[in-house]
Amino acid sequence: MSTRTTLHSSQAPTGTKALLFAAGLGTRLRPFTDEHPKALAPVNGKTLLQRNIEYLKAFGIFDIIINVHHFADQIIDFLEQHNNFGCRISISHEIEQALETGGGLKYASWFFKDQSLPFLVMNVDILTDLDLGKMLQDHLVHRPMATLAVTDRISSRRLLFDEENILCGWTNQSTGETILPRNGQGQLMPRSFSCVHLIEPQLLRILPGDGKFSIINSYLELAKDQIIRGYRHDSDLVFDVGKPEAILEAEKYFK
Repeated sequence: MSTRTTLHSSQAPTGTKALLFAAGLGTRLRPFTDEHPKALAPVNGKTLLQRNIEYLKAFGIFDIIINVHHFADQIIDFLEQHNNFGCRISISHEIEQALETGGGLKYASWFFKDQSLPFLVMNVDILTDLDLGKMLQDHLVHRPMATLAVTDRISSRRLLFDEENILCGWTNQSTGETILPRNGQGQLMPRSFSCVHLIEPQLLRILPGDGKFSIINSYLELAKDQIIRGYRHDSDLVFDVGKPEAILEAEKYFK
C-alpha cells in the first residue's frame, strides 16, 4: 500500500503554540505501556512523540508544551537525547495523577498566558495528515472559541453539529444516550472527533471543570453560550494509535 504525502497550504502564524497530550496510562497498548509511556511507542522506527513533533514543525510550530505522567522521566530523557528535535519544549508534569484532557489543559494553561493567537492541542497517539494550515485559516475566518477537527468516520461516540458546523451536542450511538445543550440550525449531523483542536486563549479563563476532567464535557457545557465549530477533513488520514493493531495499520501509511 502506498504512502500519502501531506501538502501544506500554509504555515501557522509566527508564535503559534501547541500542547501535546502525552500523560495517559495507555492501557490499550499493553504490554508496551507496562514499562514505557505510550508516547514512545514506535511506528516504523519513529516514536509517536517524534512523529507529532515533526508534524507540528512542518507547519512552523516550534513552541510546544507536553504534559507527562506515566513514565514521565522516559519522555523527558528522550527529548533531551534528541535536543528537543529543534523545538522550544516545555513540560507540564502531572505528578500525582493524569488529569485527562480538560484537567491537563487547565494545568498547562500558564504556557499560553498573554497569548493572542489561537493555539493547537492534540493527542500524542493520533497520527494524521490533516492540513493544519487550512484548519487555521478556517478558524481565523470564523474565530469561534474553539475549532474541532472532525470526520464522518464511524465511531460509537460522536459530536453533533448543526448545518453551520456549530457544536450542539454529543451522542453515544451504542447506548442511545444524547446530550443537547444547544438548539442548532436544521438537522444535526454526527461527526467523529479527531482529537485535534484550535483554541482561543480566552477559553482558558472560562473553562469549566477542575482537577481531572474531560475537555469534551467542558466543550458541551460551553456550547450553551459559546460558539464551538467543527472543521471537517474527511479525505485525510486519521489513526487513533491506541492499540497494537492500530499501529500495524498506521505503519502502512506512515513510513
